[in-house]
Amino acid sequence: MKKTLIGLAVALLVIFPATVFSQVGITGVPFLQIEPDSRGAGMGNTGVGIADNAAALFWNPAGLAFQRDNQASITHSNWLANFNVSDLFYDYVVVKQYVEGIGTIGAHLTYLNLGEQAQTGESPDVISRFNSYELALGLSYGTEVNKNLALGGSLRLIYSSLASGTTVSQQEVNPGSSVGVDIAMLYKSNPFDLGSSDAIASFGINLSNLGPGIQYSDNAQKDPIPTLLRFGPAINIGLDEDRINEITVAVDITKVMARKEAYEVQSGDSTVTEYRSVGPLKALVESWSTYKPIDPNSGQTTTVTLLQQFMIGAGMEYWYDKRFSLRGGYYYEDPNNGDREYITFGAGLRINKFGVDFSYIKTLESEHPLANTLRFSVLLNY
Repeated sequence: MKKTLIGLAVALLVIFPATVFSQVGITGVPFLQIEPDSRGAGMGNTGVGIADNAAALFWNPAGLAFQRDNQASITHSNWLANFNVSDLFYDYVVVKQYVEGIGTIGAHLTYLNLGEQAQTGESPDVISRFNSYELALGLSYGTEVNKNLALGGSLRLIYSSLASGTTVSQQEVNPGSSVGVDIAMLYKSNPFDLGSSDAIASFGINLSNLGPGIQYSDNAQKDPIPTLLRFGPAINIGLDEDRINEITVAVDITKVMARKEAYEVQSGDSTVTEYRSVGPLKALVESWSTYKPIDPNSGQTTTVTLLQQFMIGAGMEYWYDKRFSLRGGYYYEDPNNGDREYITFGAGLRINKFGVDFSYIKTLESEHPLANTLRFSVLLNY
């Protein structure tokens, strides 16, 4: 390959650190895995068992079935703040609307701006410049099966422009596109006594981004989109009779349900191993096994067992009079499966119909690309 496209490398590696080969090497458009709202991010990336506001579109669209209010929210983050790149940012806009006789419908727009990139040849001279970005637009709906159980789903259009208009090895690079479907369930218990407190327990499951792979040139192999299985419980506890003080505890367990399979091709006098996307339905079955991703840095393979493939987030939220909240959490990935480990902090404020949330990531490695990531969310109940 004579021409170097910085944008392609950035788009694949900038969302997670370069050591995250086991995830980045499997899927394209990894921006779909970014947890969008500051509330869930402040609680260790949890939300599938809570899903009680507009952010349910990401965490668990079945949660819309239990909501009767209208809400709009926007989240902004200068992504990977440690890189100090001003044009690298993430935005998430979501709206939910209750319609009498139909239920609650939601829509969202996710946008990741990767900034301006440079195309060079064998010399460092710049041939051209281009902008890289990715976005997704979706609709969601939830319906009650009964007063305790709800089902939901989403349809998401995905568009990725990494290096459009440039040429690599005489192949024009085009925008990639795909479609993702979410299938979700949420169960909420009736209120029950927990010691001297009133509590409600819940459990959610969301299979998100189930759909065909994505490719950027005519002869390129498709990369699977990041199909995720997320599930976990939550419990909300009223600490006093009037629920002036409340605590919510949640745990989310997540797994990438995508696979690539190896095959051999003849290149001159030698045989080369290449990888292609496994179909989304077939991947749902094959993902429950050990696999061996290739480290893009060393070219070596690493064995990742089934247990190592699960990512765990846990968090707690305290509310005072439904006006002020404090949050904290912990997130963990196995070193062979992403190696992200950090603690999170957050807070929220509600004044009448207006609210703000923020979250902060404190990584356990000082030079980690996600260190000092801040998210700010503004919401309006209308």
